[in-house]
Amino acid sequence: MSQQSVGKSLPRIDALGKVTGKTLYSGDLHRDGMLHMKIVFAERPHARVKKINTAKAESASGVAAVYTAKDIPVNEYGLQIPDQPVLCGPGASKPYTDIVRFVGDQVAVVVAISEREAESAAKLIEIEYEDLPLLDNPVKAMQPGAPILHPDRGDTNICVHYKIRKGDVDAAFSQADVIVEGEYHTPVQEHAYLQPEAGLAYIDEEGRITIESGGQWTHADRETIAHALNVPEEKIRVIYPAIGGAFGGREDLSVQIVLALAAWRLNRPVKIIWSRRESMIGHGKRHAATIKAKWGATKDGKLVAAESELIGDGGAYMYTSNKVLGNAAITSTGPYFIPNVKTDVYGIYTNNVPGAAFRGFGAPQALFMAESQMNKLAEKLGMDPVEFRLKNALRDGDTLGVGTPVPIPVSIVQCIEAARDKFDWKKKAKKSSSHLVRGRGFAAGFKNVGFSFGYQENCWAKVEIHGNGKMERVVVHQAGAEVGQGTHTVMVQMAAHALGISMEKVELRTSDSALQGNSGSVSASRMTFMAGNAIKGAAEAALEKWKAEERPAIAEFKYLAPPTTHMDHETGHSMPNFSYAYVAQAAEVEVDTETGHVRVIRIVSADDVGKAINPDLVVGQIEGAVVQAHGYALIEDYKTKDGKVMTDQLSTYLIPTIWDIPEKVESVLVEVPDPNGPWGARGLGELPFLPVAPVIAAAIHDATGVWISEFPFTPERVLRALGKIK
Repeated sequence: MSQQSVGKSLPRIDALGKVTGKTLYSGDLHRDGMLHMKIVFAERPHARVKKINTAKAESASGVAAVYTAKDIPVNEYGLQIPDQPVLCGPGASKPYTDIVRFVGDQVAVVVAISEREAESAAKLIEIEYEDLPLLDNPVKAMQPGAPILHPDRGDTNICVHYKIRKGDVDAAFSQADVIVEGEYHTPVQEHAYLQPEAGLAYIDEEGRITIESGGQWTHADRETIAHALNVPEEKIRVIYPAIGGAFGGREDLSVQIVLALAAWRLNRPVKIIWSRRESMIGHGKRHAATIKAKWGATKDGKLVAAESELIGDGGAYMYTSNKVLGNAAITSTGPYFIPNVKTDVYGIYTNNVPGAAFRGFGAPQALFMAESQMNKLAEKLGMDPVEFRLKNALRDGDTLGVGTPVPIPVSIVQCIEAARDKFDWKKKAKKSSSHLVRGRGFAAGFKNVGFSFGYQENCWAKVEIHGNGKMERVVVHQAGAEVGQGTHTVMVQMAAHALGISMEKVELRTSDSALQGNSGSVSASRMTFMAGNAIKGAAEAALEKWKAEERPAIAEFKYLAPPTTHMDHETGHSMPNFSYAYVAQAAEVEVDTETGHVRVIRIVSADDVGKAINPDLVVGQIEGAVVQAHGYALIEDYKTKDGKVMTDQLSTYLIPTIWDIPEKVESVLVEVPDPNGPWGARGLGELPFLPVAPVIAAAIHDATGVWISEFPFTPERVLRALGKIK
């Protein structure tokens, strides 16, 4: 009898090693003869590096080498465009690489026998800077006459601009019975993953420069490192050890290129571990955004027009701003049918820490606006916010803002109804005391699964079946990273299910660019969907060989997702994504009107996962996303002054503890199968994050009568909104 694994809450395959400490993370790695690295950061937001004197550092105790910009063969890198120097300073062949553009730009590298000696020598490096004008406000940076941060990339600091033009918004507004206008501000957020950036580089037995460091896409890392070192890709090998969280923050490189350079030049293993402060100033953050919106509806509750402008702070370099803000453009109308849409989304270069990929990838910012607009319209119309959403929710055949039908099936109605029913929406909130007031809120959202905008999404896997008369051992090769979400477990589950065997017979080999084909990034809520299809295809092909008595039976498969198209530059018209997932949430909060403290009592999150491959892991993802978004909405207050990060430690940038998180998170798994997903599965990782900030904002409004259009909803901000402080 064949084994059924899909749909069962089976144990994580990595759990024992992680809880016992047997599993090694990047910072745990060691090799004989290993040297240690320290990086010198700019610590200033905008300056020209006039001169670097490394003589004292080079002669310091234990120092093996000091590297600066002149030592980088091709001094540029970047996941989307190569606009960032590996090391900033004079001597590089490329112009403008002597300019630092944010405090976390790297200027020099010291390699020594011990970490302490490397750190001591780094302090001996003498750097002469010429400070340049500071641009820390994206609205000012996009104005004509502002200093240009990347003169080699044009005469403007606008690095991204998306337009959506659907219908005639001006005519539609003239026919609207109710119009709501608003301005919203969403903050920067730090990833705060448990494991800071770390890595070990060495030359392997085949002479390849090998880098063991956490990331999200081994093959993209390899390509970027090879480019900067000006060596063929096959000379670079990227291996992922265990990874202590990512959330998008490891898509962009941090220590990998300079580690590879040092190991290559010295022919010795080299290791680095960033401090928490180095991590917090050195990698990208969630984009801050300023959003203006004007939405209109008829008196019977039908949306007729939506106009919005979103300005995202791209920071010093592109990173993935073009993709993040593309998603913001698409999700800016929420999961609703709106016949007339005008959207402008901008990404702006500034001297702030770069805006980067972060769970939700542009949708949390856009949906804070969209869902707040929906709640304000419902109130103005005198309609229940759930009924208002159901009246306007996308359905099969409806067109998105980009003018094309949304891929089917569209399940936002099922999600709204599931959240409504689980929460018991019609039941009124408990009565409040004099200063403790309670309120309820509702919000929804949607997000693409997989890469988009015309990229041919693909993913590779190989399956080997070993045995004589019966399957004794199955080896699955798949490069996808495990960043804590359980993807390796579901890979094994899906392979076992496809072959009708138990999970115990499946051996997974993963995250080594020298041994596996390209899996694509563990991002965009894509890995279960994409790797599942690749593993399913490889398993089925191997099974055919097995039935033909080929021993061992080995097959490779490259899954190609349905095609997408680029957005038209003037109208946005496109088929930008092949699949979307949907979510709806209801929340109850308690606000202390004397202290301004907001306590989240309960959040219900109904998420369409298509098919829950491992239901317990799905619930874990929902709870983790809600808690992380709760920190974004209420607690995490990232502050800068004159381009410098003030909250550069976890003692000043506070993240939720066990005492801060919602008292109750209830997960509802909505399973409307995706016709292209493996066993119907859709991606989930980002989905539950999306509506948390607006659902809390709506509940605060219900409790207090005030709308707060900027978060985090700190006690100070709440009291100011209540008029109790200036």
